[in-house]
Amino acid sequence: MTTEPHNAAAAEGGATGDDPGGPIPLRLLPDTARVSEQGHLHLGGCDLVDLAAEFGTPLFVYDEAHLRARCREAVGAFDGGAAYAAKAFLCAAMARLAISEGMDIDVASGGELQTVLRAFDGDVAQRVVLHGNNKSVAELAMAREAGVGRIVVDSAAELDRLDELHRADGAVPRVLLRVTPGVRAETHEYISTGQADSKFGFDIGQGVAIAAVERAAAMSSIELVGIHCHIGSQVFRVESLARALDVVAEFAAPLFGEGGPAAGCFDELSIGGGLGVAYVESEEAPTIAEWGATLRERWRSLSKRYGFEARLVAEPGRAIAAAAAVTLYTVGSIKEVPGVRTYVAVDGGYGDNPRPMLYGSDYTAFMPARAGEPRPDRVRLVGKHCESGDVIVRSAPVPDGIATGDLIATPVTGAYGYSMGAPYNRIGRPAVVFAAGGDAQLVIRRETVDDMLALDVL
Repeated sequence: MTTEPHNAAAAEGGATGDDPGGPIPLRLLPDTARVSEQGHLHLGGCDLVDLAAEFGTPLFVYDEAHLRARCREAVGAFDGGAAYAAKAFLCAAMARLAISEGMDIDVASGGELQTVLRAFDGDVAQRVVLHGNNKSVAELAMAREAGVGRIVVDSAAELDRLDELHRADGAVPRVLLRVTPGVRAETHEYISTGQADSKFGFDIGQGVAIAAVERAAAMSSIELVGIHCHIGSQVFRVESLARALDVVAEFAAPLFGEGGPAAGCFDELSIGGGLGVAYVESEEAPTIAEWGATLRERWRSLSKRYGFEARLVAEPGRAIAAAAAVTLYTVGSIKEVPGVRTYVAVDGGYGDNPRPMLYGSDYTAFMPARAGEPRPDRVRLVGKHCESGDVIVRSAPVPDGIATGDLIATPVTGAYGYSMGAPYNRIGRPAVVFAAGGDAQLVIRRETVDDMLALDVL
């Protein structure tokens, strides 16, 4: 078998000291991961080999205890001011889990809002925050009618729409204004949002945000309660996120302070989310608790300096869900290109994890039936979609002797896999299960061709 070369970081063992050819490091796996005497990986007390046999592949397996632990960590890190960013992964079961652990939920569309609302018999709208850079009148009307806790206003056009809706029914929603602080995150340009050149928010540097605050504070159709900012996703340097607080505080002081046009309107500052997670052996990331401690300490200092009483809140998504899940695949074909590499094709790919194609994101791999074994070989793990770019792991470490029919898995796939997936080539999205206490609960069934055909109009 022709194997892939190691990248430089992996060849040196990365920053963590993990052996890139050794067994899959437990730190990249969900909290309850353990290797049985037979060498099988168990999550939530369930054997992954058994789950693949029962539910089929591809399959997302979430460790429910891991999800709950990260939700509790976020609530503690921000004194209860934490909302789960639903775009990372959302279904009715996930919404119920986040709410039950004390988190609010932030949604980015009417569809996400309806998912959360339908997941509960009681009214949870007050615990929902609505985002979106181009909210339609219908989405805003839905949010106002439901009584969501916050609407994060992203543009002057949105203020116009809220004014128009108010004239019809007199409702006054509570809003945050989203500002772009001009702090660029060290991340991919597609998930960097804090710079001036962004589709999101009111820019601080060009004076647009000042005008937005002045207008919002004077409007009778909304209640301005604070500021929101977000500089991007998959950010490893907490200091970058803290630096955004410095910019926003300096911006807010003359506007929300005594005598300012928005005095008395600053109850809340949301720093958004964006905390990075480790996807491969060479990466390390801060914990949610470390992130929260740094930001809260910076905000305490800034609040003392400027006389603010606004509470600091955050919206973690990836940091809650990413490492909670693994994706299981079955190996189909194996193609060796002599002297170049070996391709190992599986029964999923782009449709359940588009991040490698979109961002060049890196992942690692392991075999659930041989989880405790070294992984000396390197292969290119690819999907079955009709795209050359349908690559799941460019240089996947695997045990020797991988063969057709074997089960292979990618860890840290709980965020932006299912939620960004699509039925390309009319290959349905995988099923999703939550594993806990030795039982696996199906929370999203497998998408079928019949589901897709039902949308066709003949």
